[in-house]
Amino acid sequence: MQRSGILFIVSAPSGAGKTTLCDNLRKTPDFHYSVSCTTRPPRKGEVDGEDYFFIGETLFLQRIKKGWFLEHAVVHGHHYGTPLRAVRDVLVRGKDLLLDIDVQGAGQIRKSRDRIIRSSLVSVFLTTKTLAELERRLRKRATDDEVTIQRRLAAARKEMSHWPEYDYVVFTGSPEEDVQKFRAIVQAEIWRTSRMRLEKIF
Repeated sequence: MQRSGILFIVSAPSGAGKTTLCDNLRKTPDFHYSVSCTTRPPRKGEVDGEDYFFIGETLFLQRIKKGWFLEHAVVHGHHYGTPLRAVRDVLVRGKDLLLDIDVQGAGQIRKSRDRIIRSSLVSVFLTTKTLAELERRLRKRATDDEVTIQRRLAAARKEMSHWPEYDYVVFTGSPEEDVQKFRAIVQAEIWRTSRMRLEKIF
């Protein structure tokens, strides 16, 4: 018995815990983790080719014209994009892939005409239950100034309105709880009959 690979996409407003969730999931061998391209400069500790492929804007725009990306978006003034070929190669091998992606990119992927992408897609929206809780988290991590916090909150209001477009919504708790909830979704999707490639078994 074999099955097709699953493309899990995870979106969340800034501060909801998406990066922590995806980092915890990356520690296991269960998922391939797509490395996106971006035009923003590396942050402290980030490694080119592991966290992102850091490229210039000219090259990024050339790749858009060539249809190189599964999705691409401008977030906080910088380009981000997911390489289409790398994603398809993983899925056709029957492996599961995890994409940490914003709501713009998720919308583009849903509109993909690629048969493999459309059949493999499972979307998950991670969020706090209220905007006030999200603001508390942003202030607690103490990494942004007031202008940045207000900008992120304004973006979050728009992003949180998109949750009904996703297959699943996860209201975030502790990092351990978030992983447990996400894994419950994974197990349900793995055993869908539509994903099975059954040989003659009787």
